Amino acid sequence: MTPLAILNGHLIDPAAGVDAPKDILLSNGRVAEIAGPGKLKHAQGAEALDATGLTVAPGLIDIHVHLREPGQSYKETIATGTAAAAAGGFTAVAAMPNTTPVNDSPQVTRWMQSPERGAKVRVFPIAAATRGSKGEVINEYTALKSAGAVAVTDDGRPILEDGIMRETLAAAARAGLTVIQHAEDTRMTHGASMNLGPVSFKLGLRGMPPQAESSLVERDIRLVAELRDANPHLHVAHTSTAAAVDAVRQARRNGLHVTCEVAPHHFLLTEEHVGLYNTHAKMNPPLRSAADRDAMIEGILDGTVDAIATDHAPHAQHEKEVEFEHAPNGITGLETALGLCLRWLHAEWKLPLAHVLSLLGAQPAALLNLKGRGTLAAGSYADVVVFDPKAEWTYRATESKSKAKNTPFDGWTMQGKVRWTISEGLVVFSNPA
Repeated sequence: MTPLAILNGHLIDPAAGVDAPKDILLSNGRVAEIAGPGKLKHAQGAEALDATGLTVAPGLIDIHVHLREPGQSYKETIATGTAAAAAGGFTAVAAMPNTTPVNDSPQVTRWMQSPERGAKVRVFPIAAATRGSKGEVINEYTALKSAGAVAVTDDGRPILEDGIMRETLAAAARAGLTVIQHAEDTRMTHGASMNLGPVSFKLGLRGMPPQAESSLVERDIRLVAELRDANPHLHVAHTSTAAAVDAVRQARRNGLHVTCEVAPHHFLLTEEHVGLYNTHAKMNPPLRSAADRDAMIEGILDGTVDAIATDHAPHAQHEKEVEFEHAPNGITGLETALGLCLRWLHAEWKLPLAHVLSLLGAQPAALLNLKGRGTLAAGSYADVVVFDPKAEWTYRATESKSKAKNTPFDGWTMQGKVRWTISEGLVVFSNPA
């Protein structure tokens, strides 16, 4: 592997506390040297990338994606999904287990990481918490962790039984794994296809009450408190309601290891974007009220929210071109996350750039204990994103690297154009000006 020198850029590495002009030398998949401009000692013979006027940062990490393999490659493959990730500046993604078959075994976990999958960036499988994600019998977490799983979840099939969730939290704590919960009491949402409110009433659609999310978050936090001595880590996926964010905020004040993520669509869009049954605005959790949307923004700005995660959920075109109630939930998100975060969180709502990048890199790495990632300190993995923070551009779904085009952000103006994405020392995406 030819050494690579990134020259004349401005390095922002929140985990290392660096925000300054720096040159970086990458060698053998690791960060070999960081120095002031023009002061690298061992860059002779290295390939050079000129990052003048550009921001250099640790590669982004998305801890909530659906890559659809095994079993649903007509929607997405690991190869196409990670190509979209690279185009969006992501150098690592954590893949959810709702595949066919469900990833509830070391065999499937290893299959997802095999070089034969053609991944452009590092894939970290998240394994099913229970066998077949049926919420009945928990899996062998130690064996799954040994195979490469970084967390456990039943994702879209939340664990409803108190006893099973308590057992999951305790066993995962013993194995050193995070428990990720899709917080939805499905007993309250059966047959619903959007948020319960005036828009669902107007459209004649059954709605999901916000309490379906917040009540399960509160239940899970109570179980974490009961298991306090074991120190389980509960992570709330794609948080979307004000009550859920408040519950996480209070749990942390009480010293519990509870974290949460928010997706860009939940801090930018509301139920009004469903319009006249737009299936590209259908997801689960659904787009919520303006008050809930504002609470997501507040939670990000005050530090309650630990990570921005996309919940990248690709679907084939024909699956979305049906009646709203019958369309599958989910949108793509890997190529738009950075541009939306820079345009809105940074430029509009004045969140410091270092904090935005921490939400997209350092903090996700810490949540899943991804050693050597989320930072560009010497010796860490050579995962880098280089972008122009001032460049404005328009996202076109037809140009996506993903197989899927199901996004509500087609035609939106973004800020921050990715120029290079480097995964473990290899340039996996290049878009020179």
